Amino acid sequence: MKRTDRICRILQILMENPNRVFPLGYFAALFDCAKSSVSQDMKTIRESVAEGGYGRVTIATGARGGVRYMPHISGEKAQETLREIQRKFLETDRVLGSGFLYTSDIMFDPGIARGAAGIFARRFAESEATCVVTVETKGIAIAAFTAELLHLPLIVLRRESKISEGSTVSINYFSGSADRIQKMSLAKRALQPGAKALIIDDFMRGGGSIKGIQDMLGEFDAHTVGIGVMIVAESDHRKKIGDYFPLLLLDLDEKGEGVAGVRLNPEIENNGLQVESQPEK
Repeated sequence: MKRTDRICRILQILMENPNRVFPLGYFAALFDCAKSSVSQDMKTIRESVAEGGYGRVTIATGARGGVRYMPHISGEKAQETLREIQRKFLETDRVLGSGFLYTSDIMFDPGIARGAAGIFARRFAESEATCVVTVETKGIAIAAFTAELLHLPLIVLRRESKISEGSTVSINYFSGSADRIQKMSLAKRALQPGAKALIIDDFMRGGGSIKGIQDMLGEFDAHTVGIGVMIVAESDHRKKIGDYFPLLLLDLDEKGEGVAGVRLNPEIENNGLQVESQPEK
């Protein structure tokens, strides 16, 4: 195989498996070549990916070393994605009344979901999360793409337990600003004790659902290392959680029957979406 063909194939494998660590020996065996040749290929790939602005390739040596492709969304691309979501949220026929918005077409649009996940994946790249957690149903697409980009398992909490999940843990929680009592459940085998969870959700008004997820994590001796939310209603100040990363901020009108405005998270709007990277070995 020519070197250019080998480089293209290696890059394809890396990009199809984001955030997965591959030992250099894996590629040496796959393409029947010396590790030194693969090492040179990786340097070329790393420079190309960096110059293209669509990710970062890290190379670590040692027994546990290897190469990893980390997806990267630029500040400009993040703004472009969120401007499209902003435009959709401002459509006049989206308000259903009593402050409820129709969002299914937004949350289940693959392009939008993947774009939002790219922002979350960049923001929480160094969170050391061991899983991505969400609650059914509208946040599943965004959470699934985020889990894929971070190479983490996805765990979905259900509103009602299912017999197909075996033994479950269920809790009651206060949902929304109206403090309605609701229920969520999770299979006992779904989450390992001590897990580090990245919570991803689609919409937050009062933060009751996310607080419920955190309470559920506590039942498994797991804890939260980050919270990402697609859109947060700022007009409701009775938030049950405080440390979260929103993509968009929504204001309802005084009657709560229409959208007064939708703003980008200032961190993203100012092109300041930065992540502290771990030192490269």
